[in-house]
Amino acid sequence: MNLKLLNPSSWQEYELIDSGDFEKLERFGKFALIRPEPQAIWNKSLPEDEWKQTAQAKFVREQKDKFRFSDDVKGGWSRSKGMPESWQINYQYNGLNLTLRLALTGFGHVGIFPEQGNNWNFIFDTIKSWPLDKPRILNLFAYTGAASVVAKIAGANVTHVDASRPGINWANQNMQLNHQQDIRWVYEDALKFVKREVKRGNRYNGIIMDPPPYGRGPDGEKWTLQEKLGELIELTSQLLIKKDCFFILSMYAVGLSSLVGLNVVKDHFNQNTPEFGEFFLKSKQGKDLPMGTFLRFRT
Repeated sequence: MNLKLLNPSSWQEYELIDSGDFEKLERFGKFALIRPEPQAIWNKSLPEDEWKQTAQAKFVREQKDKFRFSDDVKGGWSRSKGMPESWQINYQYNGLNLTLRLALTGFGHVGIFPEQGNNWNFIFDTIKSWPLDKPRILNLFAYTGAASVVAKIAGANVTHVDASRPGINWANQNMQLNHQQDIRWVYEDALKFVKREVKRGNRYNGIIMDPPPYGRGPDGEKWTLQEKLGELIELTSQLLIKKDCFFILSMYAVGLSSLVGLNVVKDHFNQNTPEFGEFFLKSKQGKDLPMGTFLRFRT
């Protein structure tokens, strides 16, 4: 067993300042934000007044169940004077210089998941180490495209698949911010796309996926992680080239162990020792925040 805890230690422009009472206080570049966090069931370490004085914006989510987020979001942002709707943040690692656009969205997101920094490092190092010219990378449920841009900067041909047109537009902006071009944008349900790629006989050197706990595709396709993950992993196992390859699975469903991803991957990939475990964000106050699970391997 190769269980790990991953902390994205390369960040200079992000920090988790504090968490507790179902909230988290984070700094993204110049701005500090308060957002809901269902796993922060402990007490805050810093006084409430210090949270209020530190933050430039706060997202309030109006729902009865504090332990789970539904897809029916009610609430919104309150902002102090001078807090912009959007801004940029920088991430640097071992020759990777990444600029990303952030914004206050209606869902309380800002456009990145900071804990993914460790996976960005993994993607960048792996592609750079291959003796290949323009390896093919597939990014499923690709959101605002940070991983897609990292793979492109490293020298890959990238296919970016997402069922949100605003998300793809945002990813395109991130590509342009980093002076890249020719990422292939695919606006489609990820499972449908993968099924067609298998029939076409297409293959990829790297597959990245970050499936949501639930969601809907462009045509109303229903997605539930527990129902569809096995089928998705089986199909992607047919798309992955067997040598000079990598595979990354991230999951954010509260309550799902990293062993779930491990066991499903073992069903379909010949991998005895993948890295797997839990993402976390290290807190200045000593109460580190769990942020989902991961599994990855490379050959």
